[in-house]
Amino acid sequence: MKKQKVVIVGGGFGGIKTALELAGKPGFSVTLISDCDEFRYYPTLYLAATGGKRAASSIPMAEIFSNKNIAVVRDSIKSIDRKSKTVRGKSKYEYDFLVLALGVVTNYFGIKGLPELSYGIKSMEDAHELRDHIHKQLVDDKKPDLNYVIIGGGPTGVELAAALPHYIRHIMASHGLHKSRVNIDLVEAAPRLMPRMPKPYSKAVAKRLRQLGVKLYLGETVRSETTDGLYFSEGNLKSKTVVWTAGVTNHPFFSDNDFAVNDRGKVVVDEFLAAEDYIYVIGDNADTPFSGMAQTAIHDAKFVADNLGRLRAGRRLRSYKPAQPAYATPVGPSWAALLWGRIHTFGWLGWVLRSAADFIGYRDFESPIKASKHWTAGFGEEKNCLVCSGS
Repeated sequence: MKKQKVVIVGGGFGGIKTALELAGKPGFSVTLISDCDEFRYYPTLYLAATGGKRAASSIPMAEIFSNKNIAVVRDSIKSIDRKSKTVRGKSKYEYDFLVLALGVVTNYFGIKGLPELSYGIKSMEDAHELRDHIHKQLVDDKKPDLNYVIIGGGPTGVELAAALPHYIRHIMASHGLHKSRVNIDLVEAAPRLMPRMPKPYSKAVAKRLRQLGVKLYLGETVRSETTDGLYFSEGNLKSKTVVWTAGVTNHPFFSDNDFAVNDRGKVVVDEFLAAEDYIYVIGDNADTPFSGMAQTAIHDAKFVADNLGRLRAGRRLRSYKPAQPAYATPVGPSWAALLWGRIHTFGWLGWVLRSAADFIGYRDFESPIKASKHWTAGFGEEKNCLVCSGS
């Protein structure tokens, strides 16, 4: 039988896992299209912004797909022609089946000044821009910024706020700077941190952050950012370092190409995660329970790959059943909050379990030896001074 062309768009958790699952199934010719040559391991990007090793957050595509019969193409897909079954970026790609796993993009909600002035950590480039800014500002001014402001009390904002004090003090000590007070501020519009999590989880995380010296501004709506600082509903904070982690929206590809979406912009899918005939939408892009979690993207990828294999073999398709993910939020050194079903644990045990989960995360994409290399990188720091070396 002629091999069926499967085109996967997106180089994140869902897209890469779909490709790896199909690599072991006969009868398919698989092309993965990504706008990046590296896989970003999002759960540790906050480490990349605070001096962590690149290998903990970035895995080259060539390493993941070494000795795999997968065509990996760097391109950015803009349009789809359903009649001819093609997608187009710089080039045109024909498909028999299309899997869309494009991820989400930053949403500033129209807040003045944020797109131009704030930093982010959604990509490796963003994380390193923030890291280098913090480093250079400390070296140039010989003292910390008046305030380091993080907007968004979700997992990313919490993880970054908790990691910043150690990183800033480490830079100051490395350059012999006089010890000064480090002000880390976390601004959240909801009345509590981690508003989607149970209240005990939010309470434990807030307590830990305060122990680390992070000041919380809860129930505060951001109005604007200027070159001098951040303005919110009840006041302002002087700062040259404002980090936006508060909002994302679905990839514009779907609205630009007339996909059916819900009121949150997520693509409507059926019981097989199909948005339309021959087109599957998974992970962050799909209107499913627990959409937005890396574990969900991996679960979706396995499901779609399995059903494509069943379809090829003429077997009955399975219906989608969402899987309840575990939630683990590291909050500073050797401490994490963990929610796994009915299990709540906070502190060192939570951190151990989160670390174990990260190893499993790397192992989803690589051999045990390669996964171990990236996992252990998460415990180290970059040795060189990027500012001093001029790199």
